[in-house]
Amino acid sequence: MKLHRVELEGFGPFRERQVVDLDAFEADGIFLISGRTGAGKSSVLDGVCFALYGGVPRYDGAEKRLRSDHCGPDDPTSVAVEFTTAGRRFRVTRSPDYPRRKRRGEGFTVVAADAELAELVDGAWRGFASGPRQVGMELDEILGLSQQQFLQVILLAQNRFAEFLLAKNDDRQKLLRRLFGTRTYEDYLHAFEERRRAVEREVADATGAAALLLSEAERLFPVRESGGASDDELMDDAGTTSATDTSAVGVRLEAVERGAQRADYRAETLRNARDSAEAAHRRAEDHHAAVRRLRQMQEDRVRSRAALADLEAEIPAVDLARRELAAARDAEALRAPLDAADAADAERVAATRAVQMLVDELGAEEGDFDLPTLSLDELDALVLQLTGDLAVWREAQIVEKTVDTAEQALADDVARIRHEEELIARLDADRARIPVQRAAVEVELAPVRDAAAGVDAARTRRDEAQARHDAAAEAADLAPLTVIAEEASLATAEAAAAANEAVVSLLRRRAADRAGSLAADLVDGEPCPVCGSADHPHPAEPTSDPISDDDIERVEAAQQRAGEQARRAAEEFRSAREAQTHAAARAGGLDLDDAAAALVAAEAALAAGEKAVTERDRLLATLETLTLLEAEAARERERLTAHLAALRERVSAHDAELREKRRVVAAARGDHDSVAARVHAATLRRDRATRLAAARRAAETARAAADRAAADRDDRVAASGFGDVVEARVALRAAAARDALDEGIRTHEAALRAERDRLRDLELALAGEPEELVDVSAAEAALIVARDAWVAAVDAAADAGATAERLRALRDRARAALDDVAELADEHQIVARLADTVAGRAPNTRRMTLESFVLAAELEEIVAAANLRLGDMSSGRYQLRHTDALAARGAASGLGLEILDAHTGAARPAHSLSGGETFLASLALALGLAEVVTARAGGVRLDTLFIDEGFGSLDDDTLELAMATLDELRQGGRTVGLISHVATMKERIPAQLHVRATPQGPSIIRQDAAVAASLLSA
Repeated sequence: MKLHRVELEGFGPFRERQVVDLDAFEADGIFLISGRTGAGKSSVLDGVCFALYGGVPRYDGAEKRLRSDHCGPDDPTSVAVEFTTAGRRFRVTRSPDYPRRKRRGEGFTVVAADAELAELVDGAWRGFASGPRQVGMELDEILGLSQQQFLQVILLAQNRFAEFLLAKNDDRQKLLRRLFGTRTYEDYLHAFEERRRAVEREVADATGAAALLLSEAERLFPVRESGGASDDELMDDAGTTSATDTSAVGVRLEAVERGAQRADYRAETLRNARDSAEAAHRRAEDHHAAVRRLRQMQEDRVRSRAALADLEAEIPAVDLARRELAAARDAEALRAPLDAADAADAERVAATRAVQMLVDELGAEEGDFDLPTLSLDELDALVLQLTGDLAVWREAQIVEKTVDTAEQALADDVARIRHEEELIARLDADRARIPVQRAAVEVELAPVRDAAAGVDAARTRRDEAQARHDAAAEAADLAPLTVIAEEASLATAEAAAAANEAVVSLLRRRAADRAGSLAADLVDGEPCPVCGSADHPHPAEPTSDPISDDDIERVEAAQQRAGEQARRAAEEFRSAREAQTHAAARAGGLDLDDAAAALVAAEAALAAGEKAVTERDRLLATLETLTLLEAEAARERERLTAHLAALRERVSAHDAELREKRRVVAAARGDHDSVAARVHAATLRRDRATRLAAARRAAETARAAADRAAADRDDRVAASGFGDVVEARVALRAAAARDALDEGIRTHEAALRAERDRLRDLELALAGEPEELVDVSAAEAALIVARDAWVAAVDAAADAGATAERLRALRDRARAALDDVAELADEHQIVARLADTVAGRAPNTRRMTLESFVLAAELEEIVAAANLRLGDMSSGRYQLRHTDALAARGAASGLGLEILDAHTGAARPAHSLSGGETFLASLALALGLAEVVTARAGGVRLDTLFIDEGFGSLDDDTLELAMATLDELRQGGRTVGLISHVATMKERIPAQLHVRATPQGPSIIRQDAAVAASLLSA
């Protein structure tokens, strides 16, 4: 990945657009980012990180802090970075959300965060993605590095060098986890732990299931024969141990085995008793059935004798029905000619009545009274003539309906022609006035446009004047506070000096008092405990007011309070003075009155400019409206002219067509009021003639049919056995009645025959049996006793068999469950050992988790890569070494780092290094980490590298070694950017990017090879 260009606008300390051309440093390979503290050197790197990832490491992604405090409400904020990766060049532009002045009305509105990604294709930028979310997703694929990886391998930010070197094992593991994405191994650990708990639950569930099966089996144990212990007692003895104890469950399983055997024996005994009871029941049932059959046959014989007597009594009535049925069948052959003659006569009467009614109706109609006098042929001729005339008159009727519409349409077209001629005249008059109005507006616009052009500059001057006024007011408010703070600082300083003097005075007095105390203890001839002399020529006199330790502590406490108050007062005075000085500097040296006057003038100029802008916009809108009106009028005149010509042609054609229609209608109307009236009258006359002709034909047809049907009926009746038509009609019966008669006759014959056969069979079967009915109560009582004994035996055998079967099933299931428990116990032992090992518990003596083991291998590669540079930078003295020693107090192990010192041959903690040594080791470790992380990210090539500060802690010789290492990083076309205040680096690195804060506040960036030389000469 190679960075080419960075553009910053309204970002951090940069208000105006600043451009950093990194390609200009490609020949040097290394460049220095220099400037005073707080000018914004690190903000350049913040801009790169924000553009690529939407966040800044220093602010933890707080984008609202990224907008420059120097920006006005209408100033934009954006960062753009151009970079190349995998042979493709991209440009990403990103801006945070920030408030902007509303375009209409008062107040502010929030501009939403935005992002755009473009690719350089054939020399032109083509949009690739837009929106923060979509751009972020695309950059994840394009960059191949996460933000954490980017900060560790490309942008080595300030104060991050020693973070990895001096971190604890747990913190180092968190960082490596983010860089190498090894959280999956932690998921493996959780998966193993969950599997271990699952197997434990399975073992407990399987053991509990076996115990439950045995408990259910034990409840089925039958009571043993008298004189022995019950199976419930055996169950209690076997169940005294926990249900999850497999040995106790095994003992209970043996008890269930014995109980199942006893249950099988008992079931077999009861099945034998059931079979004996069943045989006795069958014998009693057979005897009862025989008695019941005899009693039933005796009762059937009595009923059969009575039924036969009743059937023989019905024979005369059945014979009468036979004669009635025979006559009905003979008359049924005459039903069709009888019904046909009746129907034909009814039709004749109806047709004759219809002709008479129609004749009466036509005699009452005006104009058609002659129709009844016409013959049938004359009526047909009249219908034919009227049909032909109606065809011609209906065509004319259609034309008649359109005459009024055509006349109205012609009148409307003529009126429309006059209206459009008036519209064209008015449009011509309006178009003639537009050029005059446009000229007048342009005359008003010229001075307003000039006044409106300076509104942005006026707004900027107003904002600057407002800022200076606010700063001047703040400076005026702070002036008396500064004086008060200065007086308080002087007073507390004097009080502190007095407290110091009091302490010194007491110490002097105490020293004098101690000399007097020693002198009081001297004895002539004995040596002095201070000087050892036996002579005491001038012993000191003891004081009358001795100084105690409490006195010293009291004045020292007062001294400390006074000193603390003096320091606080001095700090407050310094803060107040700095605040007043800063406010005065922001005010530009103006006092409050001058700043207020400047603000009033700037606001007046801005108001005038904004008024001019409003007037300019109004006049421009008026010009645009006039231009649109003129073009629209021209288009409308052209449309009206074309439409007017078409209307005139249509009026001429319609006029000719209307005259022809009037001629056709006059010819078809005749002496009627309209063609429709003539058609209506002719249609009525033709319909009446048609109806009358049809009625006469129907009457003649019905009369002939009635004569033929009567002759046929009479001939058939004469040929039959009936005397006349009336006798034949009386003999007729409906089909349902005939069927009922036939069914009654056949039913009686069948019943009589069947009953005679039944009685004969019963008499033969009961030959030799008594006439009296036999008694069945004794046989029923014996059957009930046998059935109850059999049912009881069946229930007892079934219960015993079900209990034995249930016991065997529970025994088999419990045995299978215990087999599963053994297999699960073996599996649990394997899974638990594996889960403990992966989690760093015993038998894992190193307390290394699976993730730590993987990260330890990565750390070994990082250390190997870092030692290649640390050996050179430390002249072969230091080497980093990975250690997997056990950490104290149960902390994570396997990710330790220590320093091997070649001078002593011993390893020591990284915290024991000096500041400069820590920087070198951290830099080497960061570069090694960059190489390994880059390789893990898919071989991403790193052509640009930034290092922020840290070189000031190195001596000259070590700095030379560090610079030599950085020179090696330039090989292969890599560009390295450094941020440092070290003067030696400013001298050695000619290519520089200088960030300078202007007197007005915002910072600017200078980029050229002569920056260093100009700084040194200054």
